[in-house]
Amino acid sequence: MTNAALTKKKRYTQLLWVTVCSLFAAITVGTLIFLFYWIVVGGAEVISWSFITQMPEQNMTAGGIWPALVGTVYVSLLTIAISVPLGIGAAIYLNEYAKQGRLVRLIRLSIRNLSGVPSIVYGLFGLGLFAATFGFGRSLIAAALTLAIMVLPWVITGAEEALKAVPKSFREGGLALGATRWQMIRQLVLPSAIPGMATGSILGLARAAGETAPIILTGAAYYLPIIPHDIKEQFMALPYHLYILATQHSETATVRPIAYGTALVLILLVILLNSVAIFIRNYYRRKNELL
Repeated sequence: MTNAALTKKKRYTQLLWVTVCSLFAAITVGTLIFLFYWIVVGGAEVISWSFITQMPEQNMTAGGIWPALVGTVYVSLLTIAISVPLGIGAAIYLNEYAKQGRLVRLIRLSIRNLSGVPSIVYGLFGLGLFAATFGFGRSLIAAALTLAIMVLPWVITGAEEALKAVPKSFREGGLALGATRWQMIRQLVLPSAIPGMATGSILGLARAAGETAPIILTGAAYYLPIIPHDIKEQFMALPYHLYILATQHSETATVRPIAYGTALVLILLVILLNSVAIFIRNYYRRKNELL
């Protein structure tokens, strides 16, 4: 086969794969756009400021989703407050202090595997450990601890990959100037790794904010039209509220618009969290470029 024929064959092969990949991408994006449009159309008739700020009424057939929204925000903030320090600390130890060897590789493999464990397993684990053994009962803190354990592999992996992306010369230069290892990590490595760490942490939090199974078992209430004032109280949450409205409510047809509105608010909340991650990443990336 001549060089011209080989070049022509490669060109056709490349065009074929570009076309196939573009088709798959178009199908994926088109499906997401269709689902989002479907939810927006279904929830548009109920979305309003009063829908967001009012308490549910008449067995959730009227009123708003304020307790569920506040409960979701509370449990999400508690989750990130618990998981981020633990995850970043673990990533710093594994990448900067631990002696690289078989044990560390086994720990990393275990962390990767934990990220694929079904959420219901984490829910049962949280129910047995935090709710029963630690005596927290079905509460906000039990749910937050369970979600923190669930997203911890994501936070650790994201933080460690961000640390690995920092050039080795940063570490060598800091140590050569007489800095201790911790001073070098705190002043040189961490500022450069913050964009990747923030992205991994917020993406893990976004996953936790949309989970239903763990919070059903550890603290979410079916119908509780009050705002929790203590971490040992039960709470309502948007994912569980949506699940009840869509599948378990006795008047499914009546509450269907409310279910669509709840789904739309939950999606917008997740988009907001992802937008915060993008903003933080871009801010620190620009800051590092200026330095």
